[in-house]
Amino acid sequence: MSTYSVSDAISVEGTRASGSRAAAAVDWLKSSGIGVAAAAAWVSFGVSSLWWQDLGDWSRTYALGIAAFVVAAFALFGTLSADFLGAAGPALRRRAPWLVALGLFLTLWEVATAKFAWLPLPFFPPPQAILEVYTDDLPKLLDSVFASVKLQLGGYIIGATVGFLTGVSIGWSRSVGYWVHPVLRFIGPLPATAWLPIAFFTFPSSWSASTFLIALATGFPVTVLTWSGVASVSNAYYDVARTLGAKPSFLVLKVAIPAALPHVFVGLFMGLGSSFAVLVVAEMIGVKAGLGWYLQWAQGWAAYANMYAALIVMSLLCSGAITLLFRTRDRLLVWQKGVVKW
Repeated sequence: MSTYSVSDAISVEGTRASGSRAAAAVDWLKSSGIGVAAAAAWVSFGVSSLWWQDLGDWSRTYALGIAAFVVAAFALFGTLSADFLGAAGPALRRRAPWLVALGLFLTLWEVATAKFAWLPLPFFPPPQAILEVYTDDLPKLLDSVFASVKLQLGGYIIGATVGFLTGVSIGWSRSVGYWVHPVLRFIGPLPATAWLPIAFFTFPSSWSASTFLIALATGFPVTVLTWSGVASVSNAYYDVARTLGAKPSFLVLKVAIPAALPHVFVGLFMGLGSSFAVLVVAEMIGVKAGLGWYLQWAQGWAAYANMYAALIVMSLLCSGAITLLFRTRDRLLVWQKGVVKW
């Protein structure tokens, strides 16, 4: 009986091992197939760039085609050897479908603009025209990026700080809420861009007026969400802290604010999106530098390639800021892991 049990257990373990090896083989074949598809998509982009003659005069077509072949080789090698790349291997395999989609999109874009002009020029420039902007007009673009980041960062920090302090005050003190709440309900729902005429008339410079508008767009969602987070803290937390002899300052700093941080970060995310929208409008109207100003300048000269290049940079900046905010949130709220679902 015991001999039968041992042999049966060995056969079961062997079946499980075979099944796991088969599953691993299937996963490897699937990821390899996606890697081959990604490489094929980027090869098609390179071939479409170099095979047909351009209908316009763009100097970066050859460089763009070579870069497409390099990306194809990287995608193929990376997905096939992902098991030997450590933590970068699974990350590359997760992004392989996006490499396929991006390669196909660029191929269609190249063919529809530079090769056959299915989309009218200059309203729809080809990829190599965007690349020319990044190589030939890089100093002006970098100056605009620096000006936008400086303006956005200043207004966002001011708005987030004021909104956080106001939200904590309203959520903690009824007397503060009595006076601030009506003002908040009157000013908050109005779009920040509606205050453009008053801001540019009141403040001494367009820079300070734009900073105020960005801070206003950031402060309202941060205030409301912080207020909601502080007000929703369970009274049981305060009772336990008071039983242990906690003072009001301890209750605010060590109980109310940490418990309200998930709400605070939601407000910060909302304020970030609103501040970017106001940034572009403010730079288009009053500021003489920045990505919004660059967009206005490109539109005035019908330089649509420059306009699309600035939009791509703006999208990357906003995405990078959101990623940085996510990392900050995860680090500060690591103690709530498993309790709060994001």
